[in-house]
Amino acid sequence: MKKHLFTLLSIGILFMVSLFSASTTHAEVNVNITIPLPALVIPAPPAMVVLPGTYVYYPPDVHVDIFFYRGYWYRPYQGQWYLSASYNGPWGAIGIGRVPQVLLGLPPHYRRIPPGYERMPYGVVRKNWQTWEQERRWDGHEQIKEHRRYEDRGEDSDRMPEYRR
Repeated sequence: MKKHLFTLLSIGILFMVSLFSASTTHAEVNVNITIPLPALVIPAPPAMVVLPGTYVYYPPDVHVDIFFYRGYWYRPYQGQWYLSASYNGPWGAIGIGRVPQVLLGLPPHYRRIPPGYERMPYGVVRKNWQTWEQERRWDGHEQIKEHRRYEDRGEDSDRMPEYRR
């Protein structure tokens, strides 16, 4: 009887210890605050301009930072970068490591269109960007020469603001 009582008591103690240890497990709370990207609605395909010395295109009439590069749209917002297959989204957040370096190094005055640069319909850019890049179309283009004269005046010597790096 004493042996049976000792076994029951041991089982009871083990049961109580297991309940106590289960109740003291670690709990973790993870809070993420996401600032939503403001909606961007462009009612018609935007006119595009190539940024001198790059194969990055941007719509000069859209008043937010948005870039077309190698078939995708990129949009910086409050220290975060977003990617889309379309100029109207949907946008998905991407890490800074996935942002092409050419976008991180754009001059802050990229919206100043140098003399001789013309707006192109987005459909033309979308259809031809890959061919233009393979053929290095903009490398010897008159617009590049014109831009170099523009740069020589020191107007685009600054780097992009910190929030885009």
